[in-house]
Amino acid sequence: MKFNKLIPEISVTNLNNSLNFYENILGFNIEYERKKDKFALISLEGSQIMLEEINNHWKTGKLEYPFGRGINFQIEVKNVEQIINNLKKNNYKIMKGLMENWYKVNEILCGNKEFLVMDPDGYLLRFSQNMRNKKIKN
Repeated sequence: MKFNKLIPEISVTNLNNSLNFYENILGFNIEYERKKDKFALISLEGSQIMLEEINNHWKTGKLEYPFGRGINFQIEVKNVEQIINNLKKNNYKIMKGLMENWYKVNEILCGNKEFLVMDPDGYLLRFSQNMRNKKIKN
């Protein structure tokens, strides 16, 4: 298995609930688990996240819902509609519905279809599908 150079490891209140959400609703794969440690590494189309049930090993302060304040994880996928449809089918609340956004990167406009959802512990996930790029005219 190839590990990304940066892999966020997030603390979760219940590993089984989180794995159900990430695997069965969002479509992530469990790459490996350490059941005794209540830990799993999951992946989706090249993105990797480590999940670990709260054990106070990495504690830097009090954890309160929603976890991960001040950060969102952008996860690029091939088909955002499929993921948002799975969330809706499972009656999961979408924070911001599917939208088209354009971001200027030097002289290029990069287009994305994206939406926002919070995981069971309140981590903000932004699923993004690259649309096309446009050169900016002078």
